[in-house]
Amino acid sequence: MARIPESELQHLKAAISLVEVVRGQGRKVVKRGKDWVVLCPFHQENTPSCVISPDKNLYHCFGCDAGGSVIDWVMKTEGLSLPHAVDKLRRELGSVPAAEPLPPVADIANEQEQQALLHRVTEFYHHTLLNAPEAIAYLEKRRLNHPELVAQFRLGFANRTLGYRLPSSKLKDGATVRSQLQAIGVMRSSGHEHLAGSLVVPVIDFNGQVRELYGRKVGDRLRAGTPNHLYLPGPHGGVWNEPALVASKSVILCESLIDAMSFWVAGYRNVTAAYGVNGFTDEMRTAFIRHGVKQVLIAFDNDAAGDEGAVKLAELLAADGITPFRVVFPAGMDANEYLCKVSEPEQAFRAVVEGAMSMGEAVSTEPESVPQRKAAPQPEKPSQPAASLAAGVVVEALSNGEL
Repeated sequence: MARIPESELQHLKAAISLVEVVRGQGRKVVKRGKDWVVLCPFHQENTPSCVISPDKNLYHCFGCDAGGSVIDWVMKTEGLSLPHAVDKLRRELGSVPAAEPLPPVADIANEQEQQALLHRVTEFYHHTLLNAPEAIAYLEKRRLNHPELVAQFRLGFANRTLGYRLPSSKLKDGATVRSQLQAIGVMRSSGHEHLAGSLVVPVIDFNGQVRELYGRKVGDRLRAGTPNHLYLPGPHGGVWNEPALVASKSVILCESLIDAMSFWVAGYRNVTAAYGVNGFTDEMRTAFIRHGVKQVLIAFDNDAAGDEGAVKLAELLAADGITPFRVVFPAGMDANEYLCKVSEPEQAFRAVVEGAMSMGEAVSTEPESVPQRKAAPQPEKPSQPAASLAAGVVVEALSNGEL
């Protein structure tokens, strides 16, 4: 039997949740602080002493000192050899292929070669998300656990395992591909992933080009000074969900990608996002004009910064012959906070969209309830919401105003 590459072993150890494997064996796992505990299968006990650490994806029994990775667990609990355990875990990955070294491209200075590398990274992150409980939990908390959203926009998760897909850094190909990943901003000079620990949202244009990668940290315990929001280095590029500009002359424009996705899961497909309150780029402006957008419903946060940004943007749009309206959320809220608060998202978002107001009336408004003044023409009717990635999810409202 062929030797199993170390890169694949490391990938399996990092990419497959040990907690989910244990649960899938029919064992009862109980949350204890940030860890999980289970009755140790390697010795007789009545009180769980085997601790699983999701952060490290390792287990350790304080009763018999057994411990190891997800591969060790499968080998010992199911009596499998290493090759057979690896085969089983490969199947656990579902659509994620066995980890093969990600080779360097021929010429990173060539835009086509850059795109080839970016697409490989994007697909790796996408498949990683599908098997990452912490990323799925984050989507559930933000109420974005929508299978079609995840699949269509190739949402991903950077969980620090990209390096395991690369040839050894001691080899020429390994050193080259790391240098190339640094050149496109995916890896830092330290060798760490730029978006490590983040939900990854790619911005892909009409031609299938990856124009931007946005990362949103999913963890709550970050070191002081660690930013929650990251992009690839350099100027922002692309228009998220650009087909929406072609399909509808009326477009909802959000302040962030998280907010735009909130509208999307509530049934509104005619939605896109700026890169922040002052992040409506020249490329976006050109795209709006080129695709013949006639009306923009500005759905920025209902706060001072959002109002100020909406006024500036409205003036810009009006100069291009585009009619601006303001979608007004309850005071202090953004689209995702609103999504997480309401019990019936489709109805609630229809209320704020149909209540969109002329910019001359709505900018300084901070309503206690949703305004009912309708914009014209009538926005598109939302489509039927799809099932969640995980059934029975209890959605928690966020306690602060961050994205």
